[in-house]
Amino acid sequence: MQKLYKLYGRQGSGSFAVQVALEEIGAPYEQIWVSKEPQDVARLRELNPTGRVPALVLPDGTVMFESAAILIHLAMSHPRSHLAPEPATTANALFLQWMVFLSANVYEPVLRMYYSARYSARGDADADAIREQSTADFLANLGLISEKLAPYVLGAQYSIADVYLYMLGSWYPGEKAQLHALLPRLGAHAARVSGRPAVAKVEADHAQ
Repeated sequence: MQKLYKLYGRQGSGSFAVQVALEEIGAPYEQIWVSKEPQDVARLRELNPTGRVPALVLPDGTVMFESAAILIHLAMSHPRSHLAPEPATTANALFLQWMVFLSANVYEPVLRMYYSARYSARGDADADAIREQSTADFLANLGLISEKLAPYVLGAQYSIADVYLYMLGSWYPGEKAQLHALLPRLGAHAARVSGRPAVAKVEADHAQ
C-alpha cells in the first residue's frame, strides 16, 4: 500500500498550493490543520523549526518546509503527473526560474504587506510606508510574470508554477476584480486555473 504524506497547513496559507499538488498527483495524504494558537505552533515547531506552514512529512518520515521547495520536489518525484517539465531541459530551467522568482519576489512582498510592523524597528510607526512599498513591489512583480503568460507560466504546458502563481495572486489585499483589471492576463490565468478539479476541491477545503 502506498504510504501517506502528511501536510500541516492552515486555511488561506501557503499550504493551499501544496495540497493542490498532492491532489493533482493523486497521492494519499493526511491533512492536518494547524491553528495560530501558541500550543499548536509549539507542536509544529517540533517538526518545522520555523513554526510556519506548510510543512510536509514525506512517506519516509523526512520533513520538508518552504512551499516552493515542496512543490518542486513533489513535481519531480511524480513525473507522470506532468506538473513540471523533464529535468535538464530548457523548459525545466524556466520552470525553476519562475518558481524561485515567485518565492523570492512575489511571496516576500506579501509578508511585508500583511505583517508590515515586523519589518521596522519602529514597528507601527513605519507600517503604512512599508505596506505601500510592498504592495507596489507585489503588483510590479505580478505584472512581470503576467506578461509572460501564454496562457500558462510555461506557455502551453500547465505546471505547478501555475498553482503557485494562482495562490499568490489570490492574496492581493484589494478586490480581485481590481487586480485583474490591472493585469488582464493574470485574470484570464486565474479563471483557467480555478477550473481544474484539484484546485476547486482545495478551494472548498480552505473555505470551510
